[in-house]
Amino acid sequence: MADDGTGELGDLLMRVARTQRRRWRDALAPWDLSPHQARALRVVCERDGDRLSDLADALHIAPRSATEVADALQERGLVERSPDPGDRRAVILRPTDEGRRVRAEVGRARAADSAELFARLGPEDRVALARLLRQLTD
Repeated sequence: MADDGTGELGDLLMRVARTQRRRWRDALAPWDLSPHQARALRVVCERDGDRLSDLADALHIAPRSATEVADALQERGLVERSPDPGDRRAVILRPTDEGRRVRAEVGRARAADSAELFARLGPEDRVALARLLRQLTD
């Protein structure tokens, strides 16, 4: 079978993903957050009142891992737990004021970093890339 370039496309896509992950870790450094913690904080801020199981589902991680991430965010004062009024065995996660502030700062830093990365492409190329990536993920 002749090489149709798909192997190289896969390699390039993985290199871009690694570059984006590295940049994302670097962008989070001022807040000493891991990418997992930042994603969890975003979910908690957006949903404001989810159970741990909902967080695990949203992040596609095991409930035990969601507990560990929530514990770390709570230790940092970014989220708080409260009893679930509908189920005494469950807890609800809510962002603290500090958590909302950090989430906003992280969001601005990530947007600035993405703008810097994708500025390497012209506007038409960015639109085409978004279309192609959506096509591959749908």
